[in-house]
Amino acid sequence: MNRYRKTVAEIHLDNLYRNYKVISEKIPQKTVIPVVKANAYGHGAIEVVKHLYSKGVRFFAVSLIEEADQLRELYDDIELLVMGVAHKEDLKHCAKNNYTVTLSNLDQIDGCMELDQMLKVHLKVDTGMNRLGFKDVQEIKEVVRFLDSHQFVNLKGIFTHFATADGDLDFYQKQRKQFEEILEEVDYTFEMIHCSNSSSTIKFEEDIPYTTHTRLGISLYGLTLDDGMDFLKNTFTLKTKIQEIKHLQKGEKVGYGITYTAKEDEVIGVLPIGYADGFIRMNQGGDVEINQKRYEIVGRICMDQMFVKIDESITKEDDVILMGGLVSIDEVANRLKTINYEIICSISDRVPRIYIKKGVTL
Repeated sequence: MNRYRKTVAEIHLDNLYRNYKVISEKIPQKTVIPVVKANAYGHGAIEVVKHLYSKGVRFFAVSLIEEADQLRELYDDIELLVMGVAHKEDLKHCAKNNYTVTLSNLDQIDGCMELDQMLKVHLKVDTGMNRLGFKDVQEIKEVVRFLDSHQFVNLKGIFTHFATADGDLDFYQKQRKQFEEILEEVDYTFEMIHCSNSSSTIKFEEDIPYTTHTRLGISLYGLTLDDGMDFLKNTFTLKTKIQEIKHLQKGEKVGYGITYTAKEDEVIGVLPIGYADGFIRMNQGGDVEINQKRYEIVGRICMDQMFVKIDESITKEDDVILMGGLVSIDEVANRLKTINYEIICSISDRVPRIYIKKGVTL
């Protein structure tokens, strides 16, 4: 598709692989699974997987079957773990396409009765997050026995998910202990055992003796909810250029609801990006970066456009960085009272992703 608007998200592939490699080298005895759900956290799953595949990575995790389908069209030799719920009527499709499915409820177990070809599965156990997974140890043991005896089920793995690896460490340790107790109770040798998300992977995984794999989500993309992770490199930069420059006299208004009044003669840059692109109205009052300086967002952000108070030195040729530079993604998240995950996942598909490798735009 041709691009006519000067609004893009730059995806820095070298930084992405660097994050993967640095973290993998911390735990060389284990396999790090890149999580590429939600369109690779807004980065573009196809290009992210292509780049990691070129580096030898062959195992990826997604949330939806639809996401797995997209990647299976790309490569037939990658392992794909579907971490969300695959409904029982969809298990045959997953078996046909060689997906590894997460089993987390009894409806799925019933669905296994209808299989007529081998399905690889991981068992999800709930250790306290109360989202997905089996909780009762006796039920888990019965499910394992059933799956182990099924001719068309290959029970390969077991996993859980931590709710507070980046925060409440007492609850984190409680979940870890619960997972360890389940592993001790279940009489089965799993080929794959994994429990860590990004935060647990970086901080604790090297001290977890019984796991074989770990899942790398947000920190693959250079972000974290923990302090002291400066070794991670940013992979997402949201950029645009000024499309019009307005010269306001003192007292003139700007935008819907005329929420901003020029305090003196001012220069306003109009940017071709708005809340339809995922840059929502609550960003009013924040900053953007132009020529390594901060400039204030003024007036209400529109569906397709927004306003920035600039000065006479700024031209239409200058890059405007909304986040991923001087204004970090974490700063935008703090501004909006949310987390960095939501910020990058919210940038809509209307914003083209362009990919940079070794300083060259692909």
